[in-house]
Amino acid sequence: MFIAQQKKKENIAEYILYMWQIEDVIRAYHFDIEILQKEIIQSSSIPVEQQLQLHGWYTSLIEMMRLENIQETGHLQFITNTLTDVVELHYALVQSGKHADYHAQLYKTLPYMTDFMNKTDAKSQIKDEIEGCFVFMYGVLLLRLQHKVLSQETEIAREQIAKLLALLSLKYRLYQQNELELELFEE
Repeated sequence: MFIAQQKKKENIAEYILYMWQIEDVIRAYHFDIEILQKEIIQSSSIPVEQQLQLHGWYTSLIEMMRLENIQETGHLQFITNTLTDVVELHYALVQSGKHADYHAQLYKTLPYMTDFMNKTDAKSQIKDEIEGCFVFMYGVLLLRLQHKVLSQETEIAREQIAKLLALLSLKYRLYQQNELELELFEE
């Protein structure tokens, strides 16, 4: 909860990926708050008051996941909504005449995005290339957690996609703080 709050303020891409991981942790522990309490919450080095808050957070996530019927797969609606906001900002940046840095980073990333979208079995479930970037990065995270070695090609793609998502996260933070100008091209 505390990590999620910090990530949401600082880097929205990391927040989304972190929350996807939390959903998978909850699934791995079979939605059992007692196991989560023992294995994660109590083993943390945070004060008891914060442990109680963390317990409540996990409990509410478990309840939401059950209510939204995403016990096996899928993402909580509030996380999906956040991703939608990020994707909408991406399209606004693409249409804007003020963000050459974003256009340049996107141009460098497009071949990797396209390659991943062409290779993935989940492409029918991925709505656009930015969501594809998140799916790719989450896949890399899972491989790393399994201590698997990434191919050189995958590592190069990861670096480029990470740069795009980092820039998009920065633009998102500025947008949230009303410090981002979006001048849209006239049609």
